[in-house]
Amino acid sequence: MIETILVTIVGIEAIGIMFLEIFGSPKQQANAFELDESFVKKPEVKTLLANQGIYNGLFGALIIGTRVLLNGPQLTLMLELEMLFVVLVAIYGSLTAAKKIIFIQGLPAFLALIFLIL
Repeated sequence: MIETILVTIVGIEAIGIMFLEIFGSPKQQANAFELDESFVKKPEVKTLLANQGIYNGLFGALIIGTRVLLNGPQLTLMLELEMLFVVLVAIYGSLTAAKKIIFIQGLPAFLALIFLIL
């Protein structure tokens, strides 16, 4: 049961990140990703953030869709792989962008992965 809650949180969080990357104000984006506000106001950066947001949103939808549409061993295996992917992305993001990503995005996925394995 706890794994279901954690997986759902990870999926919703990815969709929330999508909204921040696509529709967030430059100030919100700068704060979230520890960037200068003048940098995120650049048209090229806005385009890159929106593109990244699409991927985050689709991955969040995939996580939730997996939870809803699959069952049995296939469900567990897919969710474990998805949570592992989020953990790896969070590690990379914390090393290359904002350190807090490992906690905000990685910790819920890591906990979900542990509960799925157990």
